[in-house]
Amino acid sequence: MLPNLQLLVLTGVGLTFPQNISINSSLFKLQSLHLESCNFTEFPKFLRYQDKLSELSLWGNNITGNIPEWFVNTTRENLLFLNLSNNILTSFEQPLNFLPWNNLKVLDLSDNKLRGPLPTPPSSMLVYQVSNNHFHGVLPHHICRATSLVYLDLSENNLMGEIPSCIGRQLSGSLQVLNARGNKFGGVIPQTFSKSCKLKVINLSQNQLEGKLPKSLVNCTLLEVLDVGSNRINDTFPSWLGSMPMLQVLILRHNNIYGKIATPFPSSVGNGFHRLRIIDLSYNYLIGNLPSGYFQKWVAMTDSIENSSNSSSSYFLMYFFSRSQFWTYGEKYNYVVTITNKGSETVYPKILTILRVLDLSSNKFTGIIPKDIGNLRGLQALNLSNNNLVGGIPSSLANITNLESLDLSENMLSGLIPRELTVLNFLEVFNVSHNRLVRAIPEGEQFNTFDNSSFAGNLAL
Repeated sequence: MLPNLQLLVLTGVGLTFPQNISINSSLFKLQSLHLESCNFTEFPKFLRYQDKLSELSLWGNNITGNIPEWFVNTTRENLLFLNLSNNILTSFEQPLNFLPWNNLKVLDLSDNKLRGPLPTPPSSMLVYQVSNNHFHGVLPHHICRATSLVYLDLSENNLMGEIPSCIGRQLSGSLQVLNARGNKFGGVIPQTFSKSCKLKVINLSQNQLEGKLPKSLVNCTLLEVLDVGSNRINDTFPSWLGSMPMLQVLILRHNNIYGKIATPFPSSVGNGFHRLRIIDLSYNYLIGNLPSGYFQKWVAMTDSIENSSNSSSSYFLMYFFSRSQFWTYGEKYNYVVTITNKGSETVYPKILTILRVLDLSSNKFTGIIPKDIGNLRGLQALNLSNNNLVGGIPSSLANITNLESLDLSENMLSGLIPRELTVLNFLEVFNVSHNRLVRAIPEGEQFNTFDNSSFAGNLAL
């Protein structure tokens, strides 16, 4: 064994290492240790003596039970990076209100079974990842002392109470990702986001949030994803978000959004949602005509898939120093949203930049389907079902050549099904049921694959 050994990496899916693996601490002290997917069922005992560790990953093992007190005490001073994700951990042996690692930059506890109150991270923390656990109780206001946080993922826990307002005021100047999806948070969304806001992703979906969307979100000029779906937001359509230059994904589904969607001024270049590629307003209380004024402005939805990048997510790379060493840490964050596509609710764990979806279903829209909806040539899913739309199905929908799902059901549409739609070779779901359509169903290509349920409830069809 070598006295100056500083790095040990053992990674092997399906490999099994003995639980009593031994490293003689009198010969060397490790600084970086990765024991990933090695089928450990407990913390390796030799870690008791590794008090110089600055980087440790035990990701993807089968470690059960508590995070030992001896491990916390041994690593308290020097640890910078700790990844214990994808294990079966249930708690800290010594209950903690504050995490004890004074210099920790990155902590990943995701995909465990950790319970109890959420510990407050130290002020040094850059990445705090605790998703898919059983943490409960309120989110402590002390979290706002971690003013260096870049990545905060609290999703899929049992946290409740209000989201502290200081997250908008104090942390938005450093945060790039705020994910609180799938908790029990109530009250209003923090109303004040700082003018130095750096947020790229805000996901507050599947909670019990109320009130209005904070207009201070316009300070977040880098924002790409805003998902507040499945809450109790009570507001009009936030047309003011159209001024945000980077916004690509807007999810407002299953809320209390009401009123008309006002037509943007034709001469305006700052309120058109030009980069928007996914918008989901389903299951709200919107009225009036479909927002055809925006169909010319949603430029990203007019691009064909062939002109789109295949990049799947944002990538965050952070740098920090540790004594004589220079460290980097990269965190890839995949946007996760729930949208209705092809007739059922689907969770998309990774939203490719080629995905384009328009869902205005289950509102109270009236009037016709405007012809210029055919300008949205990049769409893969279009859902206008369960409204009060009248008139014919525009043949211009045939221009959306990459369309995979088209749902116009449960309206009052009349006339013929345009034969031009048979050119939509990628169409997997076509639903025009429960309308007032007449005469023959077009034949050929994809139309030969649709069953009778796609056309049910049209008595003269």
